[in-house]
Amino acid sequence: MVRPQGSGRGVLARTTVALLMEDPLRIGHGAVVPLSEIELRASRSSGPGGQHANVTASRVEAVFDVETSRSLTDEQKRRVMARCGPVVRATAQDTRSQTRNRELALERLRSRLSAALTVQRPRRATKPTRASRRRRVDSKRRRGDLKRSRQRPGPEG
Repeated sequence: MVRPQGSGRGVLARTTVALLMEDPLRIGHGAVVPLSEIELRASRSSGPGGQHANVTASRVEAVFDVETSRSLTDEQKRRVMARCGPVVRATAQDTRSQTRNRELALERLRSRLSAALTVQRPRRATKPTRASRRRRVDSKRRRGDLKRSRQRPGPEG
């Protein structure tokens, strides 16, 4: 019996899946990544699955190289690399279907990139209100009174 290349026992079957769809990955924040810039790899999933797990490559890993991307601006690339690094990865092996895992991996990649592109608003320092200062001092006073009541009486008391 002749086996195809890489289908031997114990060998990790890893293939690169070319996914050319019409819709680019819309991240938000004005960023759109074409799916041609995202590398999708399929491999065998770990965990339970019975006989099905030994035959199908249902685990999907979506890999996006930020440095070589032509769709992001330099500012967006800088922001993503500062938060996620030069390569952003997302994997999915939740279902037995490679198609569904591909959708999940792309959705996870989208959420990671979206979170990395979010601009944090600067925190504006505020003063504590008079009532909050009063509550804080009152609670400290009550706590001190409680601790004092637990002590042994002094020599004059």
